[in-house]
Amino acid sequence: MELQWLKTFTIAAETLNFRKASEQLMLSQPSVTIHIKLLEEFLGIALFERINNRVTLTNAGKLYVSEAQKILHQMEESIQHIHAFKQGFRHKWTIAISPLVAETIFPSILRTFIEKHPQLEITIRVEDSQLIEELVDNEIVHLGISALPTTYKHIQSIPIFEESLLLIGPRDAYDDEAGPPIDSLEYLQSLTLFSHHHPVFWDDVLIRLRKEVPGVRTMKVSQAHITKRFIQEGLGISILPHSIVRRELLEGRIMHIPFDLFELPKVTTYVVVKNKRDLEKEFIDLLSTYYFG
Repeated sequence: MELQWLKTFTIAAETLNFRKASEQLMLSQPSVTIHIKLLEEFLGIALFERINNRVTLTNAGKLYVSEAQKILHQMEESIQHIHAFKQGFRHKWTIAISPLVAETIFPSILRTFIEKHPQLEITIRVEDSQLIEELVDNEIVHLGISALPTTYKHIQSIPIFEESLLLIGPRDAYDDEAGPPIDSLEYLQSLTLFSHHHPVFWDDVLIRLRKEVPGVRTMKVSQAHITKRFIQEGLGISILPHSIVRRELLEGRIMHIPFDLFELPKVTTYVVVKNKRDLEKEFIDLLSTYYFG
């Protein structure tokens, strides 16, 4: 059996049209027909049936689609592994991080770790915090960095930093010394508040805000980097962890609005780990040496 037969079969099964399959595969239509026929002869069973010039999968064909996809996926993985070996990688290591962590100084930390371990083939998965614990528990990833602590007793959640929340808005036309006093209440009454880009604090904060600012307008935006972009475009304001907006504040792209209606909570970022081996310990130690604020 040849891999090209499987590739042809999976595309034909997806399109249910040999002409469209031939276009995607950049083969002639007779070649597609021959590949399917050879595969059916090899397996000893029909994969397609042709009725009134229409092609449909047989029950055997429906069953074999997933099997063919698994074979092709495994082949692709094996090719990637050998290419990684040729490039000097000897071990694979996977980290899951929340989108919030991706917005911090994490890239700098990762660069330092990669430089110390050139033999590692590191994969980064950006996942919602709610999913990271499950990935660690199932050992799909070696370590996670999450905005949520773990719920499973056999998985550790190690706090790596706690930080303040800031009310952030678009830059105004004044400099810091000559401008009028900044009134957080005025901003909250006049601009949309982007919410729910963090999994922990928003529900409680919104309850208190609605008591202090009746009629405050909110809009859910699930990703912090989109929230920051909207703020820079002058579309609204939001409450964000300091580490996420540190760079934009330093560069003057956004503005910190002093908030005195009530005390904003602090948020914590955790390392989530099941098996703390040497690499995991080293990475956690490296994280603990950095200041995220």
